[in-house]
Amino acid sequence: MATVYIPTVLQSLTRGEKEVSLEATTVRQVVERLEALYPGMQAALVEDNDLRPHIAVAVDGELSVLGLLERVGEDSEVHFIPALGGG
Repeated sequence: MATVYIPTVLQSLTRGEKEVSLEATTVRQVVERLEALYPGMQAALVEDNDLRPHIAVAVDGELSVLGLLERVGEDSEVHFIPALGGG
């Protein structure tokens, strides 16, 4: 199962869970399965059928350029990374 790490800003949706193990073959499936477990997660991560502009995803330590289409392996680590603001 892939391990999905939940950023602090989204842990209110997961009732404080910092990581979740689930089966998925793409980032899109990760989001769908997170939504099934934690309603509201998809709205927080996806906009217009793509990752929100302020959210990046890294799979196995590599930032994805494919977004929701990025492949996820059986033992992958998936990190959703919110953009940092400020200046």
